[in-house]
Amino acid sequence: MSDFDLVLAGTVVLPDLIVENGYVAVRDGKVVHVGEGTAPSAHERHDLGNALILPGAIDAQTHSLSQKNQEDFIWSTRSAAAGGVTTIVDMPYDEGNLVCSAEAVRSKVAHASGQARVDFALYGTIDPEEGAARIPEQVEAGVAAFKFSTFGTDPKRFPRIPPALLEECFAAIAPTGLTAGVHNEDDEAVRAAMDKVKALGITDHRAHGLSRPPLTELLASLQIYETGALTGCPAHVVHCSLGRGYDIAASYRAQGFDATIECCIHYLTLDEEHDVARLGGKAKINPPIRSRAEVEKLWEHVRKGNVTMVSTDHVSWSENRKTNPDMLANASGVPGLEAMVPLFVKGALERDISLTWAAKLLAANPARHFRLHHRKGALTAGKDADISVLFPRPKIYDAAESGNNVVGWSPYNGIELPWTVGMTYLRGKLAFDGANVITAPGSGQFVRPEVSA
Repeated sequence: MSDFDLVLAGTVVLPDLIVENGYVAVRDGKVVHVGEGTAPSAHERHDLGNALILPGAIDAQTHSLSQKNQEDFIWSTRSAAAGGVTTIVDMPYDEGNLVCSAEAVRSKVAHASGQARVDFALYGTIDPEEGAARIPEQVEAGVAAFKFSTFGTDPKRFPRIPPALLEECFAAIAPTGLTAGVHNEDDEAVRAAMDKVKALGITDHRAHGLSRPPLTELLASLQIYETGALTGCPAHVVHCSLGRGYDIAASYRAQGFDATIECCIHYLTLDEEHDVARLGGKAKINPPIRSRAEVEKLWEHVRKGNVTMVSTDHVSWSENRKTNPDMLANASGVPGLEAMVPLFVKGALERDISLTWAAKLLAANPARHFRLHHRKGALTAGKDADISVLFPRPKIYDAAESGNNVVGWSPYNGIELPWTVGMTYLRGKLAFDGANVITAPGSGQFVRPEVSA
């Protein structure tokens, strides 16, 4: 009898190599060995043919609690498991509770621990009225990064952090080795553009893009990276919709600065001229969905290695908050946890981009970014056996049909996915069997980062 608990044989996708006749062997919830050729026996063994065996994805940006009494971790992590996502990193802007203290972090961990079906890490932030004073205590409580915004969506729940205070926060974070992630829209420039759109009486699907033209995003990105350069803090743009933004990030890295940048799956999938026109408020996201030409520029940045990671910025707003005929009156953000991995695989294959980028951008890079790589992010001996298996089973995506989403709508409804998630393993245990999420609430664990001494 083999001493392996689980062996999966198929096409193993690693960050630097695709092993077509490969296998992953698991014992005690950890990866023991990745090999090529005849797979060893195990207590549980699956010969999966040409299925893709990927490291479980780490979604760097989720909002499980943005709307009270709506999604919560019970549903966000269910969608995650069904989508091959085995760790989510949740944002600190919860409706009714800004996660900006050690007490708030511990409270959220306790809350999520009873519900989570996959593992989770947390962002922290600050209350502008308190300044940076509570950053050290949140590091001690286990946050994996900090999140700020150059634009003020709401003065209490999603506040603008002005330049001097942003500098103070970056300086406080720098010694910890964690990253400062920032929402990149210049407040003054956005508000001026919004006033112009309203004065012109534009309320249809065009209004949102016009209210946030490219310069509003690029100015904020420059501020973020210059603040990082000044303070020595790793600076991260949490979502970029423009090819020029990735050029800017690459230029800072070329100068020796720790400047990372994140692309959301919606920016790689949807475009303004077709999808926003068709979906209206259901495609309203900050920053906005851009043109098809920009979509293709972003894929070229994926190919060149200029994208640090890909995430969802997942939020499941109830449908009534996304269907106002006045585009600017709708909530911003879309659900994406169930669709991200197959959408990325689809997009990469259509453009002849190696699937090694799926292992890098959806797992290895976010694990390093959040300092979770001691446990997560790779099919490497000693790390958690978090595994996503995709089969060549084409289907038209329908968020309501799957039953794994708290809302029955998605901007990706109607898209044909050539590869779909058929198995998800969390620490060596089956979490999703291709039809049903079988991991129980409370199975997910809080994952703390390894922090510099």
